[in-house]
Amino acid sequence: MSALAQYFVRKLRFLNTLGEYTTLITDVVYATIKRPPPWSLMREQFYHIGVLSLPVVAMTGFSTGLVLAAQSFFQLADKGLASATGIMVAKAMITELGPVLTSFMVTGRVGAAMCAELGTMQVTEQIDALITMAVTPNRYLVAPRFIAGTIMMPLLTIFSVIMGIFGGYLIAVYFFHMSPSSYFDPMPQYVTNFDFFVGVVKSFIFGIFIVTICCFKGMKTTGGAEGVGRATTNSVVICYTCILFSNFLITVGLNMVQEQINRWFL
Repeated sequence: MSALAQYFVRKLRFLNTLGEYTTLITDVVYATIKRPPPWSLMREQFYHIGVLSLPVVAMTGFSTGLVLAAQSFFQLADKGLASATGIMVAKAMITELGPVLTSFMVTGRVGAAMCAELGTMQVTEQIDALITMAVTPNRYLVAPRFIAGTIMMPLLTIFSVIMGIFGGYLIAVYFFHMSPSSYFDPMPQYVTNFDFFVGVVKSFIFGIFIVTICCFKGMKTTGGAEGVGRATTNSVVICYTCILFSNFLITVGLNMVQEQINRWFL
């Protein structure tokens, strides 16, 4: 096969995979709306995705807040702008680092486990057994994870942001000896509702990516135990890539929309 033919074959495979992925999302959303999965299945996923992720999300947000506050203070103190430390921490955590780092942690802790679990079920023909028993895999396996992931990701992001701001407060007040009022008072003036909206939208979209990509790669696994490992690794890498690129697109898109709204109504 010539190099040109191999190129077109790879493109066709990519388009076929993209179509199958889109079909999966459509089927899951339709199955969820038409007949939601049992509460017992969703409750289990809420616990695994949300509650069990709290420690790693808290640690990530807290340590990020410490670093942000320290770096901001070191860069701004000699310029007489130390009071902007709280604003820097809050803005960065709410709009960027909170959603992105939380999604990274959830991908590594939950997304990889989802892919490995569904991949094992696929290579051991358990998913085929569900189909023979007239059980829809998308509704039984994917929909509970989809609902839990899209709901818990914004909540986990908010928790991470709170921990980051708290971590920044501790180091700013107790290490750099800033007054609490200097840290918190500028926030209501410079942190807007739009910032919270951007963070929530990002975390919601990241949650969709994490659940759907990891479930899709798991249900398409072939090749036994080696295939499960390969699919798990690929799912995490693809999730990270989609999160980073979509983060840029969402940031640019939402800010352009805000500028247009301000021009029309203000």
